[in-house]
Amino acid sequence: MCKKNDTFMFSMGIIAGVIGGIIGGVLFAPKSGEESRKELKETACDFYEKHAPQIVDAKKQALESVDLMKYKLERQFRKLNNALKSKKMLKAKELEDIESSSDNDSEFDY
Repeated sequence: MCKKNDTFMFSMGIIAGVIGGIIGGVLFAPKSGEESRKELKETACDFYEKHAPQIVDAKKQALESVDLMKYKLERQFRKLNNALKSKKMLKAKELEDIESSSDNDSEFDY
């Protein structure tokens, strides 16, 4: 599992680096805005066509990671919620026992 995550993170780093390089190169090139946008669009389309399977795989892995984190967070939330409910129930039981014992004591106070 760790190796898969390392590979995913490496792939995402490569993709982010390439995209950042492309954008930086286009933005700092001495061309008009229209030429820059056209070149950026063409470069992005070429990049996507060449690396579509890797992009799809990276997106799939990212969504799986998000789903896993969501599941883990929901599970932790449920545990915390159940622990709080248990503490509240325990406190209510203690209060009930205290009231019950004080009611029993008051019956014999004649």
